[in-house]
Amino acid sequence: MANVMSHDAAISHADTVDETRADAQSPTYQAYQILRIAFTVAPIIAGLDKFTHVLTDWDKYLAPMANNILGGNGHAFMMVVGVIEIIAGIGVFLKPKVFGYIVGVWLLLIIINLLMIPGYFDVALRDLGLSLGAFALARLSAVYDK
Repeated sequence: MANVMSHDAAISHADTVDETRADAQSPTYQAYQILRIAFTVAPIIAGLDKFTHVLTDWDKYLAPMANNILGGNGHAFMMVVGVIEIIAGIGVFLKPKVFGYIVGVWLLLIIINLLMIPGYFDVALRDLGLSLGAFALARLSAVYDK
């Protein structure tokens, strides 16, 4: 039993040492950087594409009820969304400790919207995974974004 406890203590100590190392060899630091890059680049690309529609017609992802509340100005709203996403991506690059949470909450709001559109539940599920990744980035940033 003592061997198991000392092994657990050693693992716990190794995790603590690893999570405070901000070098290229640290798995937690590598995960932090991967998430930081992903949540910088993806929102900026998605935000820019709200204006060009090269990747998709983003207007189809706005719930009809939301478009009605906006007085039929869903396309203009999606352009505002694009600007917000660009700012969020830049924010994640500069301050992931704060913007990781902002992006996570933003994705939760997107999920609520998607759940109001029949046939988009798979996209909502994907965005749940992205939201959890953004929250993980924010948590890792507590160590690396000093």
